[in-house]
Amino acid sequence: MTSAAKQKNSKSKEAGREGVFDRELEDLPQELRWRAWMGRIEAVLFASATPVGRDDLARVVGQGASVEMLIEDIQGELAGRPYELMEAAGGWMLRTKTQFAEAIKASADLGDQSLAFTEIEMGVLCAIAYHQPIDRAGLKDVFGKEVSRDLLARLRFKDLIASGPRAPRPGAPHTFVTTKKFLMTFDLQTLRDLPELDLAVVNADETTRTA
Repeated sequence: MTSAAKQKNSKSKEAGREGVFDRELEDLPQELRWRAWMGRIEAVLFASATPVGRDDLARVVGQGASVEMLIEDIQGELAGRPYELMEAAGGWMLRTKTQFAEAIKASADLGDQSLAFTEIEMGVLCAIAYHQPIDRAGLKDVFGKEVSRDLLARLRFKDLIASGPRAPRPGAPHTFVTTKKFLMTFDLQTLRDLPELDLAVVNADETTRTA
């Protein structure tokens, strides 16, 4: 067996051990290679129910590929489609556009996917988002009354809050923090995207409670 044949045979065995997956696609012309990378990223996003991070997307394309540029090209192609590729919770995901929500509800049985909130649930969720990590005593300071464990359990059941670090209080109670699903639900990339609080309104509310 020639040296070249041995080398080819060795590469074939190595590919067989690792599973055949050609990231680089060096045999394809540049334009076709780029289209193939776009297809891989879109397929991964389509198959995932949660945002996919950059590092995970980079695993399916070659080293010379820019994930961000591929994302931009896919977004451009989806401009006229009823769904879009958006950035959320530290990654990217495919999601139907909001203007088609009523059509989807009218024609498809999607089960109970409601995330409707009562006024107090939304208030507690906002308090946790802006003051996290915060424990029940901290929430009591915000609202001037105890926040029920059942309400917090409902927010936890919806996977919008989770346990945070222990609070530096006697007994070291659990604190609450928001989750990745919270960011996805409210179209936030990070907590830094939360709108700024109107401190004048907050102070007025505090004055009303203590009056």
